[in-house]
Amino acid sequence: MAELTGSEILAKALRNEGVNDLFFIMGGPMLLAEESCIKEGIRPIDVRHEQAAAFMGQAYSRLLNKPSVCMAASGPGVTNLITGIANAYIDCVPVVAIGGSSPFKAYGRQVFQEIDQLGMMKPCTKWAERVYSLVRIPEMVNVAFQKAMAGKPGPVYLDFPGDILYEKIDESEIDWSISGRSIPRARPHAAPELISDTVEALSKAKKPVIITGGGILWSDAADELREFVDKAEIPFYTTPQGRGVIPEDHPLSYMTVRSAAFREADLIMIIGTRMNYIIGHAAPPRFNKDATIIRIDIDEDEISTSPRKIDIGIVGDAKAVLHQINSRLDDAVSKDSFSEWRNRLSEEEANKRSRPGGNSVSDAVPIHPLRLCEEVKNFMDRDAILVVDGQEILNYGRQSMPTFEPGHRLNSGPFGTMGVGLPFGLGAKIAKPDCQVIVVHGDGSFGLNAMELDTAVRHGINVLVVISLNGGWTADPDGTKPGRDLGYTRYDKMAEALGCYAEYVEQPDEIKGALERAQEQVNEGKVAVVNIKTDHTARAGTQAFAQYST
Repeated sequence: MAELTGSEILAKALRNEGVNDLFFIMGGPMLLAEESCIKEGIRPIDVRHEQAAAFMGQAYSRLLNKPSVCMAASGPGVTNLITGIANAYIDCVPVVAIGGSSPFKAYGRQVFQEIDQLGMMKPCTKWAERVYSLVRIPEMVNVAFQKAMAGKPGPVYLDFPGDILYEKIDESEIDWSISGRSIPRARPHAAPELISDTVEALSKAKKPVIITGGGILWSDAADELREFVDKAEIPFYTTPQGRGVIPEDHPLSYMTVRSAAFREADLIMIIGTRMNYIIGHAAPPRFNKDATIIRIDIDEDEISTSPRKIDIGIVGDAKAVLHQINSRLDDAVSKDSFSEWRNRLSEEEANKRSRPGGNSVSDAVPIHPLRLCEEVKNFMDRDAILVVDGQEILNYGRQSMPTFEPGHRLNSGPFGTMGVGLPFGLGAKIAKPDCQVIVVHGDGSFGLNAMELDTAVRHGINVLVVISLNGGWTADPDGTKPGRDLGYTRYDKMAEALGCYAEYVEQPDEIKGALERAQEQVNEGKVAVVNIKTDHTARAGTQAFAQYST
């Protein structure tokens, strides 16, 4: 039989795992591996910064519910991946990162780009390992994919020394026995007595709410959640990473009275999301101190380390557990069980929306960021994938721009990494090429990975990018923040130079037309950028989650 290099074995192993797309920057010792991947029919998406490769993979994985692959050269190539991988780790996304490293036979001799890559990757991955044997490459690759998707998903890392990648072995010696082994989706159910306890708690509640997160997406439990909400008619809320699992115009979505619902609820079901700062750790005074807490999560550590006492803790798969609960609901609740509670929230929401200024959109110049968000909201397709990245524009967008499809809302998540927007948008478009993808960027965050416009143009990844150009990092009403000012950069001119269609907007009544013209160009296969000058004094009010703010 023919001899294969470690690089060729790696490429074949990735193809066996069903890899179709590869996010990478070329460089040693990975050149042969990248060439081999292309020969195996894997689409190469070469980026302008390794961080962006990890971000693209993260969006791709979220939308397809499967592992993605990013690859980097040794030394700074791998260290540049780390921020993207750390973001995926905090956000529980199964990115498989592959990095080249110095020849292991020369470890400790201060060879070119020698640094402890494995040691740096271990704290921000579920699993990280180095490959020392050509024979075991298919096995190690499959284990990486299995680890990435097992239980609570997350990124993994495989380190490939250069001598392993270029060493040769007869194909007959390679162990392909588990290469491409399917990834089992474990569906642990809840103990029957816990389901009984949950149903009983629901039967006694007067003011229940449901809070869900990304775990619903990874479990593919959107249908079960919708059935639960519709059967019990319980108000529901989602964390930013879980938006769209139920359309946000659903009659039981009381978006504007979230705070009141949390304060008054006597039962809170937290399903598939962390009890972290985003929901205030479910702690008083934001949440009712006397509320019954039911928590469902596939990760037992999430249950055992909850920052608040859990009355009913269920370690299980969201899809399976919700199915169990749904089968028992008819015994516990009726359509009228929580009618007073729903009426209370509905009336409060109607009152809030009717207050002066509650539905107004400013015609002021410079353009208010909320006006920008309103124009995008009215323009985008119902099933559009919306990526929002920045500070003020992120906060205004969170409040004003709904999501109607599971997984079709992307932002940096709990890690808060800026610069994810454009790479997320490109990864999303590659995953779902038939969907409209709109990236709404702050100008500061855009600058971090702006050169990925070049990636988009070179590879024909036709997204629409909207920039809120408020002249710097965050809002600065008093003009006092050090290092805040970036100037009003004509990113539209930069975009044109890179081959994009681009427009610059200063008047609010010009936004709609600019978006429509840009989308026409996108529909014809171009990348489009609309650079919109916004008010630098406009500061979004948000829930405080730290003693400091930017």
